[in-house]
Amino acid sequence: MLLADEENQMVERIISGDRESFRYLVDHYKTYVFTIILRFVKEPGEAENIAQEVFMQIYCSLPQYRFEGLKTWIGKIAMTKAIDWHRARKRRPLESGIPFDQEDPRIPQSTRDDPAEIYLRKEERERVLAVCQGLPEAYRNTVHKFYFEGKSQRQIAQEEGTTVKTIESRLYRAKHLLRERWGESR
Repeated sequence: MLLADEENQMVERIISGDRESFRYLVDHYKTYVFTIILRFVKEPGEAENIAQEVFMQIYCSLPQYRFEGLKTWIGKIAMTKAIDWHRARKRRPLESGIPFDQEDPRIPQSTRDDPAEIYLRKEERERVLAVCQGLPEAYRNTVHKFYFEGKSQRQIAQEEGTTVKTIESRLYRAKHLLRERWGESR
């Protein structure tokens, strides 16, 4: 456990460019950060990725740090990053096993340019579109606007003259139907 004065001195050294002090900070807080993230994420691999983002955020934000409890500040950053990841995952519920975006940043650049990979992604996308065609019209239109056109739930609700809650409900029901039909189409 670091004392407040030791923490403050370490932060000052990091801000002035001392990489060894930053390594020490990472080693000292990595378990704490990982534990916080794992409460939200439940996937150790994803939690590790988010922990790396947390430490990058800490490094970039240290100049704005107010010296009011380093551990608490680090915990807030970790929690915010984990919540952001969780929210992003909720906004993209079809991501689990159903590819949508050919330019997915999670796909390494080397495989994006591979003709075989491009063909496979095109085939998967066509399969997704075919499965979507089997949905009831209201669900199909909502899914298409949300996932393929990138419109927000609010935009879709305005276009269709309905409430955001209705759009949320359609997306939720469509997600379940798609998962069922995705498994049947394999």
